[in-house]
Amino acid sequence: MTLNSFDLISDMTGARFIDLPKAVQLFPQLGEMPLSIRILFENLARHENGESITSDQLERLARGKARGLEIDFHPARVIMQDSAGMPALIDMAMLREKAGEQGIDPAALNPQVPADLIIDHSIMAHHSRGQDAILRNQAREFAENRERFAFMKWAQKKMDNLTVIPPGRGIIHQINIEYLADVVSGRQMHGKRWLFPDTVIGTDSHTTMVNGIGVLGWGVGGIEAEAVMLGEAISMLVPPVIGVHLRGELPPGVLATDLALTLTEALRKFDVVGAIVEFFGPGVTSLSVADRATIANMSPEFGSTSALFPVDQLTIEYLRLTGRSGERVAAVEEYCRRTGLWFDASARPRFDDVMEFDLSSVRRTVSGPSRPEQGRDIGAIPAVMDETAGREVKSRNGVSDGDIVIAAITSCTNTSNPEAMIAAGLLARNARLRGLTVNPRIKCSLAPGSRAVMHYLRAAGLDADLSALGFNLTAFGCTTCVGNSGEIDAEVASAVAEGDLCVSAILSGNRNFEARIHPLVKANFLASPPLVVAYALSGTMRTDLSVIGTDPEGKTVSLAELWPSAEEVDRLLRKVVVRDGFTSSYRDLTRGDENWEGLEVTGGDTFGWLNDSTYIQRPPFFDLPANFAGTGKILDAARPLLVLGDSVTTDHISPVGTIARDSEAAAYLLERGVEQKEFNNYGGRRGNHNIMARGTFANLRIKNEMIDGVGPRTLVMPEGLETTIFNAAANYAERGEQMVVVAGRRYGAGSARDWAAKGTRLLGVRVVLAESFERIHRSNLVRMGVLPLQFVEGEGRIALGLAAEDRFSIEAGCDTLEPGGKVSVSVIGPDNVMRLRFSAICRADTREELRYLREGGILPSVAKRLFMNQGV
Repeated sequence: MTLNSFDLISDMTGARFIDLPKAVQLFPQLGEMPLSIRILFENLARHENGESITSDQLERLARGKARGLEIDFHPARVIMQDSAGMPALIDMAMLREKAGEQGIDPAALNPQVPADLIIDHSIMAHHSRGQDAILRNQAREFAENRERFAFMKWAQKKMDNLTVIPPGRGIIHQINIEYLADVVSGRQMHGKRWLFPDTVIGTDSHTTMVNGIGVLGWGVGGIEAEAVMLGEAISMLVPPVIGVHLRGELPPGVLATDLALTLTEALRKFDVVGAIVEFFGPGVTSLSVADRATIANMSPEFGSTSALFPVDQLTIEYLRLTGRSGERVAAVEEYCRRTGLWFDASARPRFDDVMEFDLSSVRRTVSGPSRPEQGRDIGAIPAVMDETAGREVKSRNGVSDGDIVIAAITSCTNTSNPEAMIAAGLLARNARLRGLTVNPRIKCSLAPGSRAVMHYLRAAGLDADLSALGFNLTAFGCTTCVGNSGEIDAEVASAVAEGDLCVSAILSGNRNFEARIHPLVKANFLASPPLVVAYALSGTMRTDLSVIGTDPEGKTVSLAELWPSAEEVDRLLRKVVVRDGFTSSYRDLTRGDENWEGLEVTGGDTFGWLNDSTYIQRPPFFDLPANFAGTGKILDAARPLLVLGDSVTTDHISPVGTIARDSEAAAYLLERGVEQKEFNNYGGRRGNHNIMARGTFANLRIKNEMIDGVGPRTLVMPEGLETTIFNAAANYAERGEQMVVVAGRRYGAGSARDWAAKGTRLLGVRVVLAESFERIHRSNLVRMGVLPLQFVEGEGRIALGLAAEDRFSIEAGCDTLEPGGKVSVSVIGPDNVMRLRFSAICRADTREELRYLREGGILPSVAKRLFMNQGV
């Protein structure tokens, strides 16, 4: 029950709510706080219990004295995509089994907050050209994932408070903003109805897209999402809030994609890692809600926890357009106005820092070749491409450096934006009228994030124009954006491999890390949907698009000639983007196709594991010994398993794409009679820890500084034997030697991929020592019982001269670890003599995280508490 120490509970239309204006009367500073801090205050006030959430915490937060304060945050709901959500449900299934062993009714273990799982990560763009491409891809998706889908359907049937949205309905974040998100939630608590701001955590880093409609939320690992589903709060430090003051308007022909990519570069330089970014100022009202969602989606690329926009009249109109009921829309407006959460364009809250940004300064932008923050003017791309290739242009069998082999209109980031999609369709129409075509060797695809997109493209007749250029409907799912691009043209692939060519991909996605899109593609560029079409027409990234092609009359055609006018785009927007397109698209959302509906579910309240399954195995995480329990040494002569550089992503650590034929995971599958054509990919195999452990650090482009060259290899020391990462880890484990991973800055950037931490733990790595960590991966490591240690500023593997033959010890006992505290690390040379000592910072940031660490991770910790509460 809420304590209500400051008498903040009021009533509105028969429901209780935390009266923020009343709180401002008590604490005037709260009225000057950023929107995100006021939402956190409301969350704490509603859950005040005198123990984990106290009146002192509320007062410190309200008075602006809470920086670094440890708080318990209770999200209103959880969303998951299948790739990360399925392992979370497998862990919950195992927890049910453990409960049964303890004499607890397994059926009593269910999500304690509403949880939605959207199946969007499993479909691959195997087929892309042709009117039946989507049907062929869906058929193969089901054939390859039948066992996974059956498990998820079992979970929905047996677990209360869990909804599974079948494959083929869209992408998690677009479905969230167009349908699932309430903005203001209404729910029964302690026998009373309450109204409060919708908040959400999701098992995908781009959960932040919902920030665009005023909902505070962010991405977490599946293991943290499990804990929330089981009733745990998120233990966190109150983050800094960075304001982005927007002024001006975007120039004509410049799209939200261009703005998002430009902001990514600017905010990375501003250094907002771990902060909440909040947009304010008069420029906010010049951006449509779809534009705001595109920008908010890119928050992980900024490095921020969230990228929050306010609720205003445009938000209300968007909710109405996307099919929310009149009653729901009215409740959102009334609540936000009454609680002071409604946008005031003239307000200037007290942020920790402010970045000024002029929208009129944005130009058409392309980012690449390997990171989203590498924003470039179109005119600079040819030089970037030449620099990436690093040589004179090389060709083989009609394929040259810089040639585009993949062109994908993909990702909820941009397909959620009607202006961008209609501009792409109109550009395709204009190109078609000029007689231009796309080289059939380029793999083109169109994979919208919801069915509503195809509703308005068809209403405008633009689907035919896109199809005529090869952009046929491929899927309603993530596809190329997450590396599910399928194979490229066989002759092109042979030429690229034989000639070691530097070819390109152009996509309207949010990430372009090396080897993410396709293992043969070295240069990957992000751009708006119409620019994807334009580059596909040109066939190469070695162009500034001043000449895209030549028409049948021999006249050159430029980008300027094909780009539709703002008036033409706006006219079509108003005509075809209508409420009925959304309501019809979201009707019967939980109903799948005939394959899904015909899928039989077997098993009782506990899942029936199959020992010979190569897709789903009992997870071992509840039974692993805790590394940091007791008083023993934190680290004892540990060997480096890998020494890595800067910007190692979770794609490097735990790839989601193709399982290479010569990999440890492939060997495991082949030994069990699985042919290569049935390997599926790492994303599809996440229910089997044996495969995922073998796939950890298995990215073909990973650069381990312990060896020459690139690839998933390392040295077993002191012998100096080169072998696979998995074999080396097994060797050290057999010898009883501890292991560490040493890395540079931004370790763990990218996706909220819990298997990047789970796999690290299963390999036996005890500590990751890096110059800096990205937020989600640091959190995941702690929650899997792996200790993240951070070099002090100015030090690192290079500055300290750390080498492959070194070993690392920390004499201090595990019981001495403190959040943010320093530990002394000794470096032992090959002569068995300590040659160096340096300090490192414990990045278990809260006492709750330390508890997880000492109990072996969040899963055994939560299980322990659940069973104690049941009296076992």
